[in-house]
Amino acid sequence: MRDSRKQGPWPRISHPWGRWRGHWRVAREVFFFVSTHTGTSLLVWLLVGIALALPASLMLVQTNLSRLAVDWGGGRASVSVYMELGALNTAELAAQLGRRAEVEAVALTSQDEALQEFTAYTGFGDALAGLTRNPLPASLRVTFVADAHADALEAVAALMREADGVADVVVERTWLERINAISRLANALGLVFGVLFGVGAALVTATTVRFAIDSQLDELKVMKLVGASDAQLRRPFLYFGALYGAGGGLVATMLVSLGLIVLEVPLLDLLGSFDQTLVLGGFDAAFVVTLVGLGSALGMAGAVLAVRQRLAGLDVM
Repeated sequence: MRDSRKQGPWPRISHPWGRWRGHWRVAREVFFFVSTHTGTSLLVWLLVGIALALPASLMLVQTNLSRLAVDWGGGRASVSVYMELGALNTAELAAQLGRRAEVEAVALTSQDEALQEFTAYTGFGDALAGLTRNPLPASLRVTFVADAHADALEAVAALMREADGVADVVVERTWLERINAISRLANALGLVFGVLFGVGAALVTATTVRFAIDSQLDELKVMKLVGASDAQLRRPFLYFGALYGAGGGLVATMLVSLGLIVLEVPLLDLLGSFDQTLVLGGFDAAFVVTLVGLGSALGMAGAVLAVRQRLAGLDVM
């Protein structure tokens, strides 16, 4: 004779389709419950969305700062060498620099080309037409390889300062260094705030799920007494957490989008002063899917925490 207590009144579903039907039924019931309690759901989604929006925004800032550094200088430092008027060894210096291992490319701008560029950018062509001599020098722009060390940069600059016919040497790395430093800062802040606010989002979801468990505590006790497994007890609350987290991820996406709309005009003015156009990257379908997936994972983590505590309490009752 079989032991009915060992099997229990809750039949084990062995067919995969039966298990999926059980999950679908629970998910549908959870979705119906969440949609009928709109006030609580909107509040939880807003709290989780705010917690996810800040680190997501910082990661977006870091992505665009990295792209901006690449657009401004390939993400690399460079040296501009300005020759004296009438210097005849400009091409020789360019060839000498091009043979160095740390140098990737050397761009030579002759006096005539410098005058043409100056006229095109400033519109002072009529004023310069009356001059008997071109006042602009030839120049060299030296671009270094990606892994060039700062000592190599200074060595090239010192070599050019000692060369004949060189009037001035400008090491153009300050802005790139600042942009890269801000990018690293944004990345570090994004990680720190991501962890802190991620824990906050999980705790918000855990608190909400705990309230849902407490509201159904008597029903859960009865189900536990008649043989329901822990998996059957916690399944609907895991769906609660996933749905709350996914909704928070969507709210975070909308908050980030709203922030980009508000900042669009100031960013256009700022970049316009540097002759740059505004091309924001990173806010795409992958960003949205990642944010929603992360919110769902954090919501499930909070639900697991809440359910584990309450199920442990049911075992001792």
